[in-house]
Amino acid sequence: MATTSRTNSVTSATPSASPSRINALGIAAVAVTVVLWASAFVGIRAIGPTFSPGSLTLGRLAVAAVVLGAVVLPQLLKSRKLPQGREWWPILAYGVMWFGGYNVALNAAEHLLDAGTSAMLINVSPILIAVLAGVFLKEGFPRWLIIGSLVAFGGVALIAFGSGSGSGDGSTADVAGVLLCLLAAVLAAVSVIIQKPVLRKFPAGQATLFGILVGAACCLPFTGQLVSELQSAPLPATLGLLYLGVFPTAIAFTTWAYALSLIDAGKLAATTYLVPGATILISWLVLSEIPTIWGLVGGVVCLVGVGLTRRRSRGPRNAA
Repeated sequence: MATTSRTNSVTSATPSASPSRINALGIAAVAVTVVLWASAFVGIRAIGPTFSPGSLTLGRLAVAAVVLGAVVLPQLLKSRKLPQGREWWPILAYGVMWFGGYNVALNAAEHLLDAGTSAMLINVSPILIAVLAGVFLKEGFPRWLIIGSLVAFGGVALIAFGSGSGSGDGSTADVAGVLLCLLAAVLAAVSVIIQKPVLRKFPAGQATLFGILVGAACCLPFTGQLVSELQSAPLPATLGLLYLGVFPTAIAFTTWAYALSLIDAGKLAATTYLVPGATILISWLVLSEIPTIWGLVGGVVCLVGVGLTRRRSRGPRNAA
């Protein structure tokens, strides 16, 4: 796999790195990502009453851009290596879809669903990533992937059934939340596949910052709304927005990109099935939210599905 020279501590793997070191660094990056992304679902739910979906996305990305930019920009200016020509196209694509569209859809969904259920639904994306990676990144497409995918989608159906089993307007709102989560999952899955080749040319920090800036630019129409909501926001909500920008965005998206530069996309994506369990635990402790029985059963079925996908035998790694 071709890689760029190391410009900071958060870079793509180099050919000389030992497999054990790569695995250790990759596992550490995944662990940070899982914990911080799990906390994001709870954080979004907590401050959702204060910030609308678009303004929350813009505020979160603006904070992340400042924090990550302070680390990445000095080294970027020193190296003077910016994307050129067609190199911008995939960056623009995952910036719009993941940092922009995904976050707006997820924020809107969490106005309608609890944090744990949202996390379970978003974790349809690992199955989609595995399928797309098998086709476009040549990571393999064995039968256990298909079987596990069907089982996991069955789990999603159970979650959707449980969410819509109420009565009156609430059931319609919950179904809308499910659909928004599924939209976010699709946007995230496609974005991961697009981002993977970018990480062969640019370090994780730079690739993440570029995407954050693109996503923030897409959300600029929400600037007036964000300013208005910040003026009336209580201090805990403002601090929550800062937390989301620094930790689940600036840090976690960078550690994800770093892990993605070391590990196959399909294999890495499966690790995010740890997120719903962590989210439910944090949500129970912080927000006293517990998903429905159907939601819990559906989440277990999703985990069984991803466990089946892990039974697949991989061929030699392809550096396509």
